Amino acid sequence: MAIFNVVGLRSPRTFTGRLVALGAAVTTLILVYTYASPLSSFPNIIPNITYPKPTCSPESYSNGIWSFRPRTNQTSLTSKEDALMFAGFDGCASSREVDWHLAIDVEEKWDRFPDVSSWEWVPGETCQGLRSFDPAALVKELVEDGGWLLIGDSVTENHFFSISCSLYPHVIATPYYAPGSSWDRGWPQNLYLNPDSPIVSSIAFPPGFNITGTPLVTFRRIDILFSKAELNALYHTNHPYFSPNDTLFGDEGVWTSPIREYLDLFFSPIPKGNYGTMIVSTGGHWTTRVFEYFLDKDKEDSGYGIDNVLEFFEFAMLRWTAEVQTEIWKEQKRLGVKSRAKAKKVVVRAYLPGHEDCHSFRKAWTKIEPFKWNWFNWGSIWDFNARFENILSLRKKYPDIYFLPIDRPARLRPDAHAAGDCLHYMTGAGVLEGWTHYLWHFISREVSKN
Repeated sequence: MAIFNVVGLRSPRTFTGRLVALGAAVTTLILVYTYASPLSSFPNIIPNITYPKPTCSPESYSNGIWSFRPRTNQTSLTSKEDALMFAGFDGCASSREVDWHLAIDVEEKWDRFPDVSSWEWVPGETCQGLRSFDPAALVKELVEDGGWLLIGDSVTENHFFSISCSLYPHVIATPYYAPGSSWDRGWPQNLYLNPDSPIVSSIAFPPGFNITGTPLVTFRRIDILFSKAELNALYHTNHPYFSPNDTLFGDEGVWTSPIREYLDLFFSPIPKGNYGTMIVSTGGHWTTRVFEYFLDKDKEDSGYGIDNVLEFFEFAMLRWTAEVQTEIWKEQKRLGVKSRAKAKKVVVRAYLPGHEDCHSFRKAWTKIEPFKWNWFNWGSIWDFNARFENILSLRKKYPDIYFLPIDRPARLRPDAHAAGDCLHYMTGAGVLEGWTHYLWHFISREVSKN
């Protein structure tokens, strides 16, 4: 009894109650400690849960809408400099046909400004993890992770010019195109890191990198991915009656190169090259006007023999894909590349048809409209893309070559063409800039996951 009096308890009933309360308090303290402690303290009790990183596939990116979001309160373009401001650019590094690329070379069509530069692509709801475009971050990655080699026709040249604006003032462009001078459209065009850019001090340069000599982005005008001689010989392999001295080609102008020539450029080491990704697009010059051998005037209602061009295109792209992937494997073996994210990669961007009567439109579409007259090979571009995509769907066979079906945003912009035709796209309308934005995401985020 004396002991009970010491602790202040007067009866067994009171003692029992207080003992229960004490036990509850201790239990509470244990629980608090448990859940306040790091999970790593209980590795055998709580499982290590990982969550998938956000992803934005080409399909989810393309499944969006154009949203009208003006950057200015101005209602008209009064000087050529306004076009840069409307597009959100500080300038453009390239000096190549500046007015044409910005679609300000025809003053009668200035009435589309600033609206034409006021649309923003909003990706589909399932697109997750797409960063806001950051020119400085992209430039840094082009140095540290490898530059871009753009291979294609004049639409790809549109893209190169746009990149020179999107990355300005962090880049400079060569060559310099003096007003009134002549040039060859086959000349290489390059973007280099601007030594005066404020981001230079934050870049981890690869050994041997030359700021003034190692390109970040290069464009080569190669319309059909092979030389004419290579395609003539390739057709002969399946058609022995077609003599190697015969030709598939008519008099239509086309810029070509042997595949070996630009693959050598792609794989060239620092300081000449530091390319990580080759970005390819083709389709616009695969016509019966270029490949005149396939022209069939009796098939007016079915494209004058375009089906024969399509069949040969598929065969040629099979050969092209196999050769490119083989060269990538050779380099991986030579360099001992263990991580696929570090290996060179190739991205095939879906080709685009133009828009008939494009200059009669002044806003984005909400759905893709059908063709009325089927100019050039535009009505068959979907088929060229589908055949190329089908080849590249064999991921185990071609693991380092990817097809990007990101053509839908452009298909919804009949208003965004150059002032002089309905195939080429103007810089600053959001179409070309969207390619750059998504390619940056895909190359740095999506490919690394695969």
